[in-house]
Amino acid sequence: MDSANILYTVEDVEALPENRRVELINGVLYDMATPTTTHQRLVQRLSYELYRFIQEHKGTCEVFPAPFGVYLTNDNRYLLEPDVTVVCDPQKLDEKGCHGAPDFVAEVVSKNTQNRDYGIKLFKYRTEGVREYWIVNPLVHTVTVYRFDAEEEAAAVYGMDEEIPVGIFEGLTVQLEDSQRNI
Repeated sequence: MDSANILYTVEDVEALPENRRVELINGVLYDMATPTTTHQRLVQRLSYELYRFIQEHKGTCEVFPAPFGVYLTNDNRYLLEPDVTVVCDPQKLDEKGCHGAPDFVAEVVSKNTQNRDYGIKLFKYRTEGVREYWIVNPLVHTVTVYRFDAEEEAAAVYGMDEEIPVGIFEGLTVQLEDSQRNI
């Protein structure tokens, strides 16, 4: 199933053995490597901060760390597994994952994923209607924040030691430096 000349669909991915984790991007399968400890610390920290804020404010949004499937609208050539996903519309959720654009997506990049995270995923998340997209890059200790729902679409780069505002939740900032202990 790994021939470069074959284009795959969501149905092909769903037919794979459960222990094989892949993303489907424009009909191409990408095997997902086991995440590093640093990667997991970042995912855990961000997920926790988002979850805590939602709970404290009695919000209805839900936070899903990977693995969690994001099925993009009417395009069976994409099945993504963002590292952190926030969905505020319960109508988009079923047992398989999120169908349509999540409200917030974060990807923690690695050397093997950074081209996809800064390239085709950025484009796809923007065009599909994701409100906010974070690219957390432990390789250079930055977080690039894209606000697609802002009056004027904005992008900003923060250091992991800075308080980073979460645009979809007024009053929430997140600092990721604690998760950098072993870098």
